[in-house]
Amino acid sequence: MTTGPTRPPGRVGPVASGDRSGPPDGPLPTTRTTIGTTMANDDGMYPLRPGDRGAAVADVRAALRSLELLVPAPADGGETESETRYDEATELAVRHFQQVRGLTVDGHVGEETYRALSEARWSLGDRLLHHDPERPMRGDDVTNLQERLLELGYDAGRADGILGPETETGLRAFQRDYGLSADGQCGPATLRALRQLGRKVTGGRPQLLRQSALMVESGPHLIGRVIVLDPGHGGPETGVTAGETTEADLAFDLASRIEGSLAAAGATAYLTRGREQNPSPAERTAFANDARADLFLSLHMDAHDSEHARGVASYYYGTGSGASSTVGEQFAHLVRREVVARTGLIDLGGYPKTWDLLRMTRMPAVRLDCGYLSHEVDRRLLLDARLRGTVASAVLAAVQRLFLPAEADPPTGTFVLDRSSSSG
Repeated sequence: MTTGPTRPPGRVGPVASGDRSGPPDGPLPTTRTTIGTTMANDDGMYPLRPGDRGAAVADVRAALRSLELLVPAPADGGETESETRYDEATELAVRHFQQVRGLTVDGHVGEETYRALSEARWSLGDRLLHHDPERPMRGDDVTNLQERLLELGYDAGRADGILGPETETGLRAFQRDYGLSADGQCGPATLRALRQLGRKVTGGRPQLLRQSALMVESGPHLIGRVIVLDPGHGGPETGVTAGETTEADLAFDLASRIEGSLAAAGATAYLTRGREQNPSPAERTAFANDARADLFLSLHMDAHDSEHARGVASYYYGTGSGASSTVGEQFAHLVRREVVARTGLIDLGGYPKTWDLLRMTRMPAVRLDCGYLSHEVDRRLLLDARLRGTVASAVLAAVQRLFLPAEADPPTGTFVLDRSSSSG
């Protein structure tokens, strides 16, 4: 098993290149009411659930109200008991917000939902936008800027709401072309120019066209490709259990099989964890980014109270409203269909999600849920080592097909890699 590059303890991102001087593009208001830190502690965040009370609940209700998902507060502005209570209306509003934002819909406010609520309250023009390597700016205003640049034909990276170096490069290119100060900061002058111009790229999603062309141009071989495999859970976090078998163990076994198949095909494969480790989502994505991976695949199994729930689902980064990891979407469909075609498991489809595991990776990332351990048939199949070997072969076929030109792409379930060509 290859565990790849390591990160220094406590390192969260690149070191800042230096202090930033004042904004030459003109000032913008930077003070805005945001969700407080009342639910945080030294060990992370306490998820808020129905029935909870306190200042953190009031913060969440205020955020939902600003998004017009809750009725207005009392006219006197006082903090009544109802304003600090996580009631049924709050839960319904949270569920609606999670559904629209591509989050896990559970009605609880954990770290991802809490952060998404904060990001949702920023509109383009509320603050000066610039790239901060130490603490990248995040918010809906960043997403709007990225989408506008992409529409105008500039490569701003993925429209993920995180202002990274790709977005700064696209913004500087736009500023240079339109005679503005190319400072990489989106202030009043840049906003006026963006709003005055019409869309230039038509006939499809520009990012899809650009990414698809790059994939084909990079060639069909897997030699030299870097694939990061992420077996879900690990250590004391077992995930779903089936008797003495755990999701964490099955995912690790499956990842190890896929690693071997990819290595035999000439690719370099890394696992995000060992058998007894349980990295955080931030550590898993940072690992993949440091490895400069070409693809990231997270492996899970599922469970449900319903005895009828079964099948394979795939997830890729996307908001459901156009902004997505386009190659990630393509790979999500490829790998799921290959698994279904070779195993007989039911196809549950592919879905856009904004989970940090998919959002924070700087390469196409997919989560594959390989079946339900709570369903008798799926469980029996997943406990069979031969079936897991078949899934590994399906993943290898999907990875290879991703890099093939359309005219050379074989039908789903038929591709068999010629190992002799990969070693030559």
